[in-house]
Amino acid sequence: MKNVVRCFDRFLRWALGVFEFCDDPDCLLRVRLTTTAHAVTLPDHRIPAVVPILELHLWNEHIPPLPPSGPDLAWAVKTHHMLKASFRALARQMQHDARLAGTLAVGGCTVLCFTGDGSGTKLFEHLGFTIYPYRSPLGRFGEFWENLYTWAIMWAFNEASLQQRRLLSLRRSEVWMSTDGLLRRYGENK
Repeated sequence: MKNVVRCFDRFLRWALGVFEFCDDPDCLLRVRLTTTAHAVTLPDHRIPAVVPILELHLWNEHIPPLPPSGPDLAWAVKTHHMLKASFRALARQMQHDARLAGTLAVGGCTVLCFTGDGSGTKLFEHLGFTIYPYRSPLGRFGEFWENLYTWAIMWAFNEASLQQRRLLSLRRSEVWMSTDGLLRRYGENK
């Protein structure tokens, strides 16, 4: 069954245009060129609706497996360093890849933090993101299906991550950073 989920994930990435921007086995991110569904206000920019952005996706196969006892300090430090290195690789790619030119922001929706959550929110803020509550365009119905898919992905790629997450209690936030902010924070001389 896990192979079915993984195959569906590959199909969905292909259908949505999610792609790897580098071949580093420690990179935790994939991206998708798309447009904003709504305006986003950031500390350094206001991103209007329907402008080009780079949507972030976790590279599930590269996420370090959680220890059976749950996340510990060693896992958190390793994952934090991998995330920062992934953002540095993305900034390098954005400076040299014409496909990514003209994007005004990077971000997307995640269950890794939600507004009101302590550690996940602090991590993303530390990484330079602004966090907003997420509302599915399809309401609770849409959130259920998004959560079911997310739960299946966690089960298929990193089953230990389900110890602290229940399908019906998954919550999401939007995380955003301007492209200029990403390049300032993670660009070539960082």
